[in-house]
Amino acid sequence: MEILNVSHLSKSFGDLEVLKDISFSVHRGEVLSIIGPSGSGKSTLLRCVNHLETVSGGTISVLGSNMVADGAYATPAELRAICLKVGLVFQNFNLFPHFSVLRNITEAQLRVLGRTSAEANRRALSLLDKMGLSDKIHAYPCELSGGQQQRVSIARALALDPEVLFFDEPTSALDPELTGEILKVIRDLAAEKMTMVIVTHEMSFARDVADRVIFMDSGVIVEEGIASEVINNPKNERTRLFLRRFSE
Repeated sequence: MEILNVSHLSKSFGDLEVLKDISFSVHRGEVLSIIGPSGSGKSTLLRCVNHLETVSGGTISVLGSNMVADGAYATPAELRAICLKVGLVFQNFNLFPHFSVLRNITEAQLRVLGRTSAEANRRALSLLDKMGLSDKIHAYPCELSGGQQQRVSIARALALDPEVLFFDEPTSALDPELTGEILKVIRDLAAEKMTMVIVTHEMSFARDVADRVIFMDSGVIVEEGIASEVINNPKNERTRLFLRRFSE
C-alpha cells in the first residue's frame, strides 16, 4: 500500500530553485534513505513533505489524501488531518528544555490528539521503556546525553502514531559512540516494519537498513534504486564520485 506519493515537486526561495521536479513514492513498511551532498535539497524536501515549508509546485499525497495538488494546498482542517499522519525527527533534537522527558512526550498527545493524561502517560512510558529510558522520565533534556535526547525525540514522534516517520540526519549532532545508539533504534523500528524516510550520511547504515536509496544532487534525483545496488554499484557517474569519498 502506498503511504506517500510525491509528484513533480518544486521549491524555490526567490530566484533560487532548491527542488526541481522531484517524484518518488514510499509503500507501507518500506525504508527509504535519501543521500547526497550538503545543499542538495534533502532537508528542504523533508520539510516540504512535513508542511514546514510550502512548495512552489507539484503534488504531495499521504494515504491517498492530497496535502498539496499542483501547488494548491488542502483546507486547514484537511491539512491538519494529513499532517498527523507524518512525523519528523530533527537532527538537533528540538526538545522543550523546560519540560521533563515525560512531558516532552505527553504534551502533543494531550494538545493535538486530545488523549487523556492517563492515555498519554501510558503511551509515553511504553515508548520510553522501548528506548531504554524508563529511568529518565523525570529528567530534563540538559541532564541527558545527545543520544538520550535523540531517543526522546524519536519517542515523541512515535507517540503521535504517524503512518510514516521522517529522520533528518538523526546522527549528525552526535559523536560516533552515541551514533550507534540511534542507529540501533532505527534498525529496530525497521525490523518492526515502521515506514520511514531517512536522510543520512551513514552510507553503510543506508545500505544495510534501507530497502531503497535516492541520491540527490543540486535539487534533483540523480539515481534511485535498491539500496545495496545503488551504494555498492552506482550507475551514475555523479553518484560514484559522491560515494567514492566514503570508501577511501
